[in-house]
Amino acid sequence: MAALITLGVVIESLRRRHLRERHAIWWLAAGIVALIIGVFPDILGALAGFLGVAVPTNLVFFLSIAVLFLVSIQHSGELTELESETRTLAESVALQELRIRELERALAERDEQAPDARGDS
Repeated sequence: MAALITLGVVIESLRRRHLRERHAIWWLAAGIVALIIGVFPDILGALAGFLGVAVPTNLVFFLSIAVLFLVSIQHSGELTELESETRTLAESVALQELRIRELERALAERDEQAPDARGDS
């Protein structure tokens, strides 16, 4: 039941554009695996035996931690990219503000030096 709820929430979040596809991949995979294991619980025991895990529940915990670890790595990479973009944008804004101030100062100096050019005799 929890697997169906998880899949439903992820699909609905994708549909409403609250979650992007690349972020939903791990959650969809985990939900599908949980659904398969929920429908066919013997698969978990067989897989645990094949991998040499004594208690099948430990395999579930290990796989859950692995999925969360991969999601964390993915988000860390995206955070690094966003920080770099933010720094680049902040530098660009600072340069634009400097150029605007210099242009305003040059315009003010020009207006002070040539008051007759505006017709103020």
